[in-house]
Amino acid sequence: MKTHDAERAGRNDPQPGFALDRREFMKLLGPGIFVFFSLEQDAFEQAGGQRGYPEDFNAYLKIGTDARVACFSGKIEQGQGNTTALAQMLAEELEVSFDSVDMVMGDTRLCPWDGGTVGSRSIKYFGPALRAAAAEAREVLIQLAAEKLRVPPERLVAGNGWVVDRTSPNARVSYGELAAGKSIQRHLTTKPELKKPADFKVCGKSLPRKDGPAKVTGKALFAGDVRLPGMMYGRILRPPAHGARIKSLDVSAAASSRGVRVIQDGDLVAVLHATPDGAETALGLIKADFDLPAVSVDDKNILEKLTAHAVEGQVLEQKGDLAAGGAAARTKFESTFFTPYIAHAATETHTAVVQVAGDGVTAWISTQRPFGLQEEIARTLGTPPEKVRVITPYVGGGFGGKSQGRQAVEAARLAKLAGVPVQVAWTREEEFFYDTFRPAAFVKIASGIDDSARIVFWDFRGFFAGDRSSQIIYDVPHFRTASGGAARGAPSTVPFPTGAWRGPGSNTNIFARESQIDIMASKIGMDPVEFRLKNLNNPRMTRVLKAAADAFKWTPSKAPSGRGHGVALLDYLNTAVAAIAEVAVDRQTGHIRVKRVTVAQDLGQAINPDGIRLQMEGCVTMGLSSVLTEEIRFRGGEILDRNYDTYQITRFSWVPEIQTVLVENPELAPQGCGEPTITAMAAVLANALFDATGARAFRLPLSPERVRSLIP
Repeated sequence: MKTHDAERAGRNDPQPGFALDRREFMKLLGPGIFVFFSLEQDAFEQAGGQRGYPEDFNAYLKIGTDARVACFSGKIEQGQGNTTALAQMLAEELEVSFDSVDMVMGDTRLCPWDGGTVGSRSIKYFGPALRAAAAEAREVLIQLAAEKLRVPPERLVAGNGWVVDRTSPNARVSYGELAAGKSIQRHLTTKPELKKPADFKVCGKSLPRKDGPAKVTGKALFAGDVRLPGMMYGRILRPPAHGARIKSLDVSAAASSRGVRVIQDGDLVAVLHATPDGAETALGLIKADFDLPAVSVDDKNILEKLTAHAVEGQVLEQKGDLAAGGAAARTKFESTFFTPYIAHAATETHTAVVQVAGDGVTAWISTQRPFGLQEEIARTLGTPPEKVRVITPYVGGGFGGKSQGRQAVEAARLAKLAGVPVQVAWTREEEFFYDTFRPAAFVKIASGIDDSARIVFWDFRGFFAGDRSSQIIYDVPHFRTASGGAARGAPSTVPFPTGAWRGPGSNTNIFARESQIDIMASKIGMDPVEFRLKNLNNPRMTRVLKAAADAFKWTPSKAPSGRGHGVALLDYLNTAVAAIAEVAVDRQTGHIRVKRVTVAQDLGQAINPDGIRLQMEGCVTMGLSSVLTEEIRFRGGEILDRNYDTYQITRFSWVPEIQTVLVENPELAPQGCGEPTITAMAAVLANALFDATGARAFRLPLSPERVRSLIP
């Protein structure tokens, strides 16, 4: 097992001198150049922030005496490649080599406040601010060099960590030399322009991932790898179902065991031991009986329950007159689509190590939201937030699920009560039990087409999924889009929590919309790609759809053709995606084998093309089981799926041939790429199933049992 000290655990790419307190960093910076800048309020709000920026909120960088550059970001690395793409953006504007940049991420003492690494927003929102800071730092360095070399700044140019006199190349000074002995805080009255894509030297290249070597050699540090002197492992008594209450409790056997400490504090009953196995054994000695809540809802009747509680929601967009559209329609369609609760099922379970020393708290947490947990821990312990330092090592997958941090709060409570550092690492069973599942949701769509195969009206009503990607992307004269759910103040339909799951809301909404589009195309015997093109007036949508069709070598045919080809088109937060899949279906067993998937994506400027392709491939891979097998089975508050033996996620043998196409659009600033492709998977596979068999799926997952029952 790997061990390391507390300071090393706070650095994703350890470099000497980057573990200072933030105030110490300001006061004792020593040799180096410090450049700071503020983000605009509207950009923060667009990024999903929960509050305005404080006046001292700065994204910043440090240039060391050795000319290495530390980049501090409140974002975290959970496998998506932030450490690489953000380093490229900084290196591009600062005019340093990519290899000279060290990323320090998710440390609440060293990094700027951030609302969380969610929504495919790291590059989209933090990236431009980082570039602006780097560009300003570059110009400050040129000014300093002009003073040192005693030449006009106009004669100087920055490149590869040096400032050079154009007229006398031997007259030059390194960034490290300029930083020596200085702590500079200097604003420019005129902010420099950012580089144009045509001038990029670092961005746009498929550079190797900065986290790659550590991960393939086993040196990468995760929260579960943290070891501190005197640390104990905590295991917590869990109820058998959400909503259960302790009726009787006997901890005497555990308390009398050697090396075991029993903690009881309100709702918290836990054991501590110097080894994980010892803690597990001690937990098994606790005898507890629970009162279980009555069961009124399960995975079989959940759609009925949701329908009974649903109320019409907010109208998000509308145009024209639905009645007039209905009158113009030759053929009308009405459908209801349903998606179940599913788990995040990340490989790394929720883990935290918390140390309480004096009036300070340090926590190493597997989280997507370090600053949010800083505040949660502070509230729990009654400590000022500035006394709580959250350090985020590498995160082993989040997908929205690690926005919550119950394990960190538990570890903090135990550490304070026990007076020693405590690690709480959830078991797989705890992970499934306490996961914030993707909400079960349904969508009702009414639509119609005229004699010329044009969509003339569209009435989209979503419930419980949220509104993301529900907006119409086709050219329709009469439409309305609404998003609703339970009535305000109504009790929850189920006793367990739900939350954001990779592509929140979009998976449900796009499944419904793109299935309805295929239903209309099939009814009139029109090729599904041609039908979409006929009803589009958005150039980006048209371009990605044609790019995907060309790469797939699509040949027009009306569905069902027996070929097993499906298509889906979407706009995910301004990233345009088209996906086409080919499947084979065993009519006897209902088993679907996905043979190949082609995805075309326009996300504007591509910072690291290979990194984008990896994200697209990961979305396809994760999306397979989210469509084919995943569904949380439950009975009231009892979660019936607690491990991978009954909850199947994608296996290597399932992965099809994946073809990715990046549609160039360099004039558009970088958009998100971590989530868009997965949101196409439900629709593209359901449409491919129909093309193969004539079976139309209105409910997920496309399990063999369900498919077999649908096949005509």
